[in-house]
Amino acid sequence: MTTPQKTPEATGQVADAYRGNWVDRLAPARTRPYLRLSRADRPIGTWLLLLPCWWGLALAILADGQPRWGDLWIFIACGLGAWLMRGAGCTWNDITDRDFDGAVERTRSRPIPSGQVSTKQAAAWMLAQCLLAFAILLSFNQAAIWLGVLSLLPVAIYPFAKRFTWWPQVFLGLAFNWGALLAFAAHAGALHPASGVLYLAGISWTLFYDTIYAHQDKEDDALIGVKSTARLFAQHTPNWLRLFLWLSVALMALAIWLAMGPAATPLALGLALLAPLAMALHMLWQLRRLDIDDPAVCLHLFRANRDTGLLPLLFFAGAILA
Repeated sequence: MTTPQKTPEATGQVADAYRGNWVDRLAPARTRPYLRLSRADRPIGTWLLLLPCWWGLALAILADGQPRWGDLWIFIACGLGAWLMRGAGCTWNDITDRDFDGAVERTRSRPIPSGQVSTKQAAAWMLAQCLLAFAILLSFNQAAIWLGVLSLLPVAIYPFAKRFTWWPQVFLGLAFNWGALLAFAAHAGALHPASGVLYLAGISWTLFYDTIYAHQDKEDDALIGVKSTARLFAQHTPNWLRLFLWLSVALMALAIWLAMGPAATPLALGLALLAPLAMALHMLWQLRRLDIDDPAVCLHLFRANRDTGLLPLLFFAGAILA
């Protein structure tokens, strides 16, 4: 006689988390609902928030050619801050979407709609994460601190965007790529046209990967009236994704040129410009495998964007060392 398989609702697991992730296996039972609120069982979101931070730091170093030991702390602090603010942002998203989440197959096993935590407990957890992130932010210069405070605006707006626009992915991009501005300023002490263009490149990249992600929920979203670029583009999605791909690549290349300019050595500039090329090749690989009607494929390709964002960093590092 076989033992019935436990559902995500019965075990506390979230439906779209990795099976056997460290939260479900190793975390103390009382902490698991809170770690699930923070998506600690799904690290891809932390990567997607962190990578633009590291891009911004690398571009700032390439712009002035002055790497410092303090950049190591910026690098580490961005990692800690990304984990905390991604957790806080996801907790806020789950608080605002608690009624929607209960009506969607993929999200109804999340901690609030499944009854693992109350809304008040979730709000307290969100505040704790924000306070820890703010403590880290205070170690940066004044420009970066103010940018960190301003980042709360797009974070606060994003969960509501799907209610009033077909382009909520733009608002996600505004929030998730803010770190490119913050980390640039943390090194340089101020913003630069290159950092703004890099920010736009990141937003275009977010439109690419989050449209793919949104295709998982398009049927449930249609039933409950949630808007997304996946529903807007429908069968024309591949054409739109190609546009976002080339926008990302062109804007990143422009940001590199604005940061380094003709004064850079040919080797350093050439290595840096390979960054958007590598990113483009990985995004083209995703397009070749995309099936917008297969949720498993969409989730796999969405998660693959960690590597999409890591590839440019390899060439940025080479350019810094050249």
